[in-house]
This record gives sequence, C-alpha cells and structure tokens, in this order.
Amino acid sequence: MNFNINYFFSVFPQILPYLPVTLFIAIVSILFAIILGLAIALIRNNRIIIIDSCLALFISLFRGIPSVVLLFIIYYGLPQIFPIMKHMGATTAAIICFSLKYSAYLAEIFRAGLASVDHGQKEAGLTSGLSTIQVYRGIILPQAMINALPNTGNMFISLLKDSSVAFFVGVQELLAAGKMLTANSFLYFETYLAVGIVYWLTVVAYSWLQKQLEQKLTKPYHR
Repeated sequence: MNFNINYFFSVFPQILPYLPVTLFIAIVSILFAIILGLAIALIRNNRIIIIDSCLALFISLFRGIPSVVLLFIIYYGLPQIFPIMKHMGATTAAIICFSLKYSAYLAEIFRAGLASVDHGQKEAGLTSGLSTIQVYRGIILPQAMINALPNTGNMFISLLKDSSVAFFVGVQELLAAGKMLTANSFLYFETYLAVGIVYWLTVVAYSWLQKQLEQKLTKPYHR
C-alpha cells in the first residue's frame, strides 16, 4: 500500500474550481442566518410570553435536527406538500437549510450579546431623548455585535464545514468533486486528504481575517 503523491498533488487543481460553490453557500447562508437570528434575538429580548415560546420552539427544533435530515426535509419533503417548490434547486434548498439551522444558533449568541451590554446604557440613551430604535442602532447593537463576533465567526466555520452535506442532494461542491474523483481513481485516502486540506486552509484564511476584523472593531474599546 503506497501513497500516490503525484496523484495527491494532481487532485488540488481538479477540486479547487468547486471551492467557490462551497463559499457561496456558506456566505449567503450565514448572511441570512445573521439577519434572521438577530431578528429573533431582538424579539425575544422583549419577553412577550407567547411569541417567546414559539421562537424558543423554533430554536430547539432547528438546533436539534441534523443538517442532512433537515436538508432532505426541505429538498424532498416540502415539494410533496407544496408543489410550487418542485422547481427549487439543490443549492437553494441547501441555503434555506443552513440559514434556518444556523439562525437558531445565532439567535442565542446574539441574545447573549445583547444581555452583555449594561442595561443602564439603554436607560441613559432614552433619558437623553433618543428613541428606542436609535438607542439600539447607535449604542446597544454595535457593542452586542462586537461581543458576539467571536462566536459568530465560529458558527461560520461550522457552517463552512457543514456545507459538505449539500453533496447529498447533488450540489457540485468540494466533497462532490472528491467523490467523483474517487469513482475513477479509487484512491480514497489521497483524494479525501486533499479535500480536507482545502477545507482546513479555507478555515485558516477565514480565521486570520476574523482576527484582523476583531482587532479593528475592538480597538476603540482598548485603553
């Protein structure tokens, strides 16, 4: 049993063209997840009992269902109930799946971020004549988002890796590219090692960018 190093290096130029698909799914999904998660966190912050219970159920449900099961429900199950969704593409289904699932995680992260901002700042803003929207937009949300940034970044990394399950509904991304190569070569170790390294390097690059962003955003708060 020998490691085919020549084949191993030849895998990279064959799978790298599929990296933009993986990044597209991850980036679009995290953007939708951030918007939905922040909306849920802000609504739950008002503590309206019935609405809060419904949103808590939403969070529990989407955090509890495995990604691949949720993807199958959306891609194969929903068109059975809603015929209009039969024309939904696999990439769209993957984005819906990850947006819903990760919004549930981000809602709790953002809620903790909002709670980390001293309540006195809200009262001071309202006392000075600012509206509630102005207080949140100019005082609370900037601080809450900075506090939530590290965990939000970790969620993006998880989503980036989780996007590989889109392969199961036919999305041609990194894992699908590796699977197609192994179907011809049967060199599983070399192929999947190369795929894993591409994921790893992508995560390393993103982690560096996140660190730079955190340093830039938190600079005004350093003394």
